[in-house]
Amino acid sequence: MLELHNEETILVESIKKYLSERSAEECEMVNEKFHTLHELGVAISRYPPVREIQNLRGVQRDEEHLIQALCSFASPSHLLHTPVRVVATRSYLVAKFHAFSFLHILTKDNPEFAKPLRNVVFSIMHSLMAEEVYFSCLNEPDFSQEVKISLANDLVALWEKGSDPRAVQHLPALDSLWTARDASPPCFGTMNASSELLRLTMDMDEDWQEFLVAHVSINETRWAIEEFLLGLSHEEINSVRSRLAKFGINAVGHNEIHSYLGGKPAYAVINSSDYRSIYDFYVERRDAARFRQRLSIPGPVCTLEEIYIKYRISQE
Repeated sequence: MLELHNEETILVESIKKYLSERSAEECEMVNEKFHTLHELGVAISRYPPVREIQNLRGVQRDEEHLIQALCSFASPSHLLHTPVRVVATRSYLVAKFHAFSFLHILTKDNPEFAKPLRNVVFSIMHSLMAEEVYFSCLNEPDFSQEVKISLANDLVALWEKGSDPRAVQHLPALDSLWTARDASPPCFGTMNASSELLRLTMDMDEDWQEFLVAHVSINETRWAIEEFLLGLSHEEINSVRSRLAKFGINAVGHNEIHSYLGGKPAYAVINSSDYRSIYDFYVERRDAARFRQRLSIPGPVCTLEEIYIKYRISQE
């Protein structure tokens, strides 16, 4: 059954105790929200497990058939091909995200809870991202069938438990990437993202540096890095660069970028006080990448997160 991990339960109980001494009303709201989350987990558990063998009119469906289907299924519109329990589990993760975000709002004045709550929320977001990355990996022509079968098994594990060994292995890398990015907001300048990349790399592990050495000369990776660091689409970055060159301007400041674009940027602005903006930023870059891929137009056709995790998987 879907339920909170032991560390999460301890965190919730600690926050409830803290709130009970400040506001009985807020404490009751937390009780109700997490009770509803628990009931949702109970309801989802009534759907058959993904790995369970089922027979429908003489046709047997089991885990092996599911993995074979995943390895051969390449469409991004995979929703109606997905087991009901999987879709419901995603709903549980969204509800869990809102529940812990609610705790974050209620405890902003207590720094003791800031880091553990951030860890839980980031873990949920990364689990949601992991599914997208796995599907992207299953479509990767450079991966062998053996690797794809292994990835499909991990995807099934993710659906069953909400996490899997491979995701657990790579989540710290994604977390480090986002933490470093959050600590190095874009300054734009000459629009080559070199200062942003230098600051980010200083906060990352050796694995990231090896990734850069292997991939930074590839246009696809370089474009994805620029989008990630500057918070602008590939098309917007080129537009600003063209204006700088046309008018002989050496650099653009952070407060000037909106006027150069003539309006609001295409991607969500990262707001450190609202964790949803991080996931929004990922989804918008992912959708733009798919659009470019379908139309065969210049620009990144994968997000930086996808490229980085694919690299790490290829090094296993």
